[in-house]
Amino acid sequence: MNDEERLKQGFEVRRSVLGNAHVDRAEAAKTELNADFQNFITRYAWGEIWSRPGLTRHTRSLITISMLIALNRADELRMHFVAAFNNGVTEEELKEVILHSSVYCGLPAANSAFHLVAEVLASRKNDEPIQDTSA
Repeated sequence: MNDEERLKQGFEVRRSVLGNAHVDRAEAAKTELNADFQNFITRYAWGEIWSRPGLTRHTRSLITISMLIALNRADELRMHFVAAFNNGVTEEELKEVILHSSVYCGLPAANSAFHLVAEVLASRKNDEPIQDTSA
């Protein structure tokens, strides 16, 4: 697969996982400064890694959430909580992955994750747009 094909595949996966609204916002916010980065994450993260056949998107969502909790990356975590529902992750599974992370990532990290997922769930319940400041 060449870079152009990988970029096309990356956009398809990125839109499927994150939703059209998120990708459209990220594309509209592209600048000369971040355009290469946007191209890179679309090609590599979405077109290469998230497209691999070895794990389901559901599993990738849970792994990604765990790592973002560990790294304390709230903006990306919020985005991936939203994306997880697109990948079939349930509220119960999110609860369990956060509880599991509390042992390995620390109680403050899990506490923050519970607050973030509660915001996402409340927004989903009320059909409100979710604050999205991530790429």
